[in-house]
Amino acid sequence: MQTTELVSFIQDKIDDMKGRDVVTLDVRGKSSVTEFMIICSGTSNRHTKSIADYVAAEVKKAGIAALGIEGQSSGEWVLLDLGDVVVHVMLEDSRSFYQLEKLWSA
Repeated sequence: MQTTELVSFIQDKIDDMKGRDVVTLDVRGKSSVTEFMIICSGTSNRHTKSIADYVAAEVKKAGIAALGIEGQSSGEWVLLDLGDVVVHVMLEDSRSFYQLEKLWSA
């Protein structure tokens, strides 16, 4: 699966789980570890964990192994590393505090 196809696939899976305020950032040339970041919000700790778990399961079914998942225990900010795409599923408070969109858009 091409990177742009993977981005669309992940966006679709986040939508399936009612992830909110989905933003995709092209960080090629800004990051040496990934090409795209997808950021979305969940409504609760359980929701953020569910979104991340669902995306991880669906990409695995598609033959793509996650390189790592962090933050599942708290659910405030779950990071799913898929190599060329990193997915951040965050609670609104955490998202407002860290302002990843602002940080990586600069």
